[in-house]
Amino acid sequence: MTDPTTPAQPATPPENPYQQATAGAPAAPLTEAEDKQWAMFAHFGGILGLLPSLIIYLVFKDRGAKTRVESKEALNWQITWIAANIVLVILVAIITGILGAVLPYEAWGVYVLISGLLGFLTWVPWLANVVFSIIGGVKVNGGGSYRYPFAVRLIK
Repeated sequence: MTDPTTPAQPATPPENPYQQATAGAPAAPLTEAEDKQWAMFAHFGGILGLLPSLIIYLVFKDRGAKTRVESKEALNWQITWIAANIVLVILVAIITGILGAVLPYEAWGVYVLISGLLGFLTWVPWLANVVFSIIGGVKVNGGGSYRYPFAVRLIK
């Protein structure tokens, strides 16, 4: 006989169907259109810097073959571009500092001119990054593949 004052307890707790369906299940592969789209975004994202390419590579590399190849290529380019930019900025700072120490005060106009030209030179890698990222995104969107002309391929 059961006690009417105590509510009946279920034998097992109710299961969460969402948790059951997703626990340990791999992500679904990308469709051909999605694969092409994320591969294109990996290149276009390079305009913003390293993070878009890195995130796309880490999240989608196992879900689509084209995305894996293109995001890896875009990521390698971003690493190369950042390294080149850092080296160039350091060199410009060193050269500008040496010129400031060596040139006499009367040659201040020459110093400003050279410093301005060297400072403008630091924009060249950024401009190359924008141009190559756009070219890569457009080529992938057209169904092709893009390989940056001088990227160090650290990610294999």
